[in-house]
Amino acid sequence: MQYQFQSEQGNIPFRPQIFTEAIKVLISVNAILFLFRIIAKNQIDLAQIFGLSSESIWPMIWQPLTYMFVHGDFFHIFMNMFVLWMFGSELESIWGRDGFIKYYFTTGVGSGLVWLFFNIGNPYTVLIGASGAIYGLLLAYGLMFPNRKILIYFLFPVKVKYFVIFLGAMAFVSSMGTSGSNISHLTHLSGMVIGYIYLKSPWTLLRMRLLINSKVAEVRHNKVERKKVRKMNMQQTVDRLLDKINKVGYDGLTEDEKDELYTHSRHLGRDQEKD
Repeated sequence: MQYQFQSEQGNIPFRPQIFTEAIKVLISVNAILFLFRIIAKNQIDLAQIFGLSSESIWPMIWQPLTYMFVHGDFFHIFMNMFVLWMFGSELESIWGRDGFIKYYFTTGVGSGLVWLFFNIGNPYTVLIGASGAIYGLLLAYGLMFPNRKILIYFLFPVKVKYFVIFLGAMAFVSSMGTSGSNISHLTHLSGMVIGYIYLKSPWTLLRMRLLINSKVAEVRHNKVERKKVRKMNMQQTVDRLLDKINKVGYDGLTEDEKDELYTHSRHLGRDQEKD
């Protein structure tokens, strides 16, 4: 029996977010099933029950949902859950738990059904893994924060929109191939296409909420960044003036420098009290 995983190596950004409610549950369920599969691998293979296969989907009609919670090896589940945590936490914070769960399962189940349609005549292949939904999340993140930068391999800064376009192009090209890879590029591409249709369709209320909340989130992010830069510049000015005082004394400062030192020191002290 050939398993098709849905995760690829590399291209992981470094922008950690806090754990949110739905993210905690999703990661916990995936981890528990992964551990159970390892423990019970000699007695039962969960992929045969919960994985998606054209051979067993009837009467196991739960497979289009449950295949997302079964993974092949540690690297497979680690990559999917890592990306889910990195990007999903912020999306859930903006959309809310219900909006996030609805989008996650829409892209996950939808990409699984697309894969199933193209594999009706291939009963010996089983699809497992959450990457259809993960690629849907990456697409949503790219639409919401196109100019935000992420680090590829923790080293190279790239704007999110280019990162997502690259992933989509790779999934499209790979899905056209006929290689024997155990990675389902078709599911990756389907997750992104379904996510795009979902977010851009006029009938979904989530689109309106997305546009409003993304602007609010972007404004808040820019405000924080500007405050950090302003605070850093003030600190540099204060340090420069203090160095001058050590050399020539306080009376060696000009009146403008004295006013600048007083004003900046007061602002920095007030910020420390707030922190």
